Amino acid sequence: TFRFQYQARSWKYPRWVVARLEEGELGSNPRFIISSRYDDGFKLYYEQYCARGDMENRIKDQQLSLFADRTSSTHWWANQWRLILSGFAYTLFERLRTYLKKTPFARMSPSNLRLKLIKVGAVIIRNTRRIRVLMSDSYPYKAQLSDLVRRLVPN
Repeated sequence: TFRFQYQARSWKYPRWVVARLEEGELGSNPRFIISSRYDDGFKLYYEQYCARGDMENRIKDQQLSLFADRTSSTHWWANQWRLILSGFAYTLFERLRTYLKKTPFARMSPSNLRLKLIKVGAVIIRNTRRIRVLMSDSYPYKAQLSDLVRRLVPN
């Protein structure tokens, strides 16, 4: 990441350009931010530009993974209720992430967490003393899910 001043012909004064040049498997990936601010370009890039992208990713997670875009009712309250439930689901997933630190699931999107940890086929047997959950032996995340449940249950 580096910064320099640039003035296009149509601009009245020069502006700061923060450039980030990356080279990956798919080729070069240059990014440029133009700003009239005179502070550190690194701060501008990491604290504002990257934070904005991260915020947009969280909104996309909620819309696509947690169904916040399903507001097709003609009644306002029905749509509002769906958004409240979606927001609640997102809050639950964020809280779940605190228990997933230092696991392969720590940085997964809500849609992947739903598919790999929440939407699990199992047989539940309940009697007066305990609840047993029988999962398939072919379920690939059985050990990780059991460990997560142990961490979630209070002592």
